[in-house]
Amino acid sequence: MKMALMALATLGATSLAVSQTRPAPDMRFIERLDADGDGVLSQDEVAAARQRLFARLDRDGDDAIDDREIEALRDAVMDRAVALQARLGRAWRRMDTNGDGRVSAEEFRARTILFDVADRDGDGRLSSAEIAFMRDLILGGRG
Repeated sequence: MKMALMALATLGATSLAVSQTRPAPDMRFIERLDADGDGVLSQDEVAAARQRLFARLDRDGDDAIDDREIEALRDAVMDRAVALQARLGRAWRRMDTNGDGRVSAEEFRARTILFDVADRDGDGRLSSAEIAFMRDLILGGRG
């Protein structure tokens, strides 16, 4: 009993330490925009981030975002969606190990489809960027 309690306490302390060393998604967002590193976002820092976003969207630099630039953004989003659909289809076919066109519960448990789709660079590890991408994809940007 003592050993079990000690193991649980150790596991709890380890989990707490890990959670404290890895910033939460909202903290990563703040860190990216926090130019002076004070841990909070000022109105000026948010305005600067919006200006950088505007500059990225204003591809021709004419200080306006027009229909052509919005269409280019839509195309880029669609290209990413099509690529993700293709990856998902390939991952699904790989799960069908016996090739019968169906994925059994056993085949499904044997593969980690979401991991495989999330592992965008195929290195067998999920980076924080890959996890954030999947979270945004699944939650529709509601983080």
